[in-house]
Formats: sequence, structure tokens, C-alpha cells
Amino acid sequence: MTKLLLSVHVLAAILAIGPIAVAASLFPRYARQSAPGGENRGNGGNGGNTDGPDAGADGRAAGIAAFLHRVCRGYAVVGVVVPVFGIATAVQLDVLTDAWLIVSLVLTAIAAGILALAILPQQERLLELPADTADERSGSTAAEAGPAAARLSALTGVFNLLWAIVVVLMIVRPGSTTGA
Repeated sequence: MTKLLLSVHVLAAILAIGPIAVAASLFPRYARQSAPGGENRGNGGNGGNTDGPDAGADGRAAGIAAFLHRVCRGYAVVGVVVPVFGIATAVQLDVLTDAWLIVSLVLTAIAAGILALAILPQQERLLELPADTADERSGSTAAEAGPAAARLSALTGVFNLLWAIVVVLMIVRPGSTTGA
């Protein structure tokens, strides 16, 4: 049973957290590009559209940003499986009180909090900017999309770093008596 629980835990981590890490990392770039007057680097000019030099580019970038946000939001729900099966595995291995596991659980909770309370809401705010030049709730304007995207990039980096630390702790298991 332990091998099954561990297998589901590892597969869920790879298949749920991996896409969030990649999509959240890519999101700020496309959010900046989709903002009015945003960056248009790397989009191939007008994308074949003859309505103007940047026509269609903002729409494409906005669509990609919206897709990346849906990936983050959807996989965040699926990602709940990771700690659930991780805890079940820890119970089976009788390591629930080991320091490495407790630290991993705390870091996982912090990463989940950053995702749910900071990354996803900031992505939503950035997605609203192109439709409106001002977001009444936060007072943001489209001109602030660049700095907001930069802050989001930093948060995403912290999120990814936390998960990298958790992975290392899961592999190394410092102080574990169950063998490596």
C-alpha cells in the first residue's frame, strides 16, 4: 500500500505542481505584452495581421495569459492531492513527526498560500487591466502592469524555490531512519 500511495504522491506532484510552476513563470511575460502599450518582444511583429504594426499581438498575448491563468487555477485544485497522498504515505512509513517532513509540510503550506492568496489574485488583476484602463478595486492602471508583472515574477520565483526545497527534502530526508 505504501508504494501505491508514494507513487500517486510523486505522480501528482509532477503532473500537478510542474504545470503550475511553468504556467505561473510564463504568465507575467504575456500579461506585460497584453497590457495597452505593453511589450511586444518576440511576437513576430504584427503576427500576419495587416490592421497595424501591433494589431492582434495584444489579443494573442491576452489569450495566452488567460490560458496560463486557467492552467494555474485548475492545477491548483488538482494539486491538493499532493499533500493528501504525501501525508498518507508518511503515516504508512511512520515518519509523520520527522523534522524533514514537518519542514516540508510547512513549506508546502507556505507555497500553497502564496499561490492562492498572491499569485492567482495578482494574475486575475493583470488579466483585467487590458479590458479596462483602470481597476477600481486596486487603483491599478495599465501603466502599472509592468511593475505588477515584475512583482508577480518574484512571487512565482519564491513559489518555485519553495517547491524545489521540498523536493530536495523529500529525496535527501535529513535525519531519516527509513533509509534513502
